[in-house]
Amino acid sequence: MTQTATFHDLKGASIYITGGGSGIGADLTDGFLAQGAKVAFIGRSDASAFVAQMEEKHGRAPLFLQGDITETHRLRETIAAAEKAHGPIHALVSNAANDQRHNWLETTPEEWDAYLDINLKAYFFAAQAVAGSMIKRGAGSIINFSSISYMMGNAGYPAYTAANGGITALTRSLARELGPDGIRVNALAPGWVLTQKQLDKWATPDGLAAHLERQCLKTHLEPRDIVDAVLFLASKTSRMMTGQCMVVDGGVVTTG
Repeated sequence: MTQTATFHDLKGASIYITGGGSGIGADLTDGFLAQGAKVAFIGRSDASAFVAQMEEKHGRAPLFLQGDITETHRLRETIAAAEKAHGPIHALVSNAANDQRHNWLETTPEEWDAYLDINLKAYFFAAQAVAGSMIKRGAGSIINFSSISYMMGNAGYPAYTAANGGITALTRSLARELGPDGIRVNALAPGWVLTQKQLDKWATPDGLAAHLERQCLKTHLEPRDIVDAVLFLASKTSRMMTGQCMVVDGGVVTTG
């Protein structure tokens, strides 16, 4: 990934990322390491090969903490381990999500709960877990991944879109809760970023063409477009920005 900007205050900063070993999360880990940050991330699958790759590239390895973010006790344990290794967390990036398509008429209560556990519940408890040390420092940035899918009223995955609407609402409430302590809370809503997963599972020539037609900018989004936005939100460059949902989608939806 080509580095497009340097955020000097991220050098040495302690960063925690959910799902930081695959997809956009892996690019986030790469991007923060390139800034000189100390990165810890949680993921369900073994990420030792990715960790080795990052160490070879940057001269230091991210801290991989295996676990499932829907298991709140394990999520809390990994955040505590990250702080023990790297110091109080400067920025939490809640990135992990599951946009599995599902038929709303066939969705069971158990499936609904599972979708909301990963796509909303974990965001709340990750923020709760980092808040204590951020309050003591009087500073911190919490970045919650939302999506333009709910703004577009997309069909095919209603639990996911409901969760993302909830993430934006949660972000605004937490910004109000934590603002007096100097902590910023923002959401980032990407458009259709063409990760390998998207290309393998959902992207079709007709679907890609139709979505590109809806964009103002006629170029498909790449992971670096999202990484740059997250680095900005984590940095003090955005020090007076909180309670916002920042859209990076090439101009599909509008806010304000």
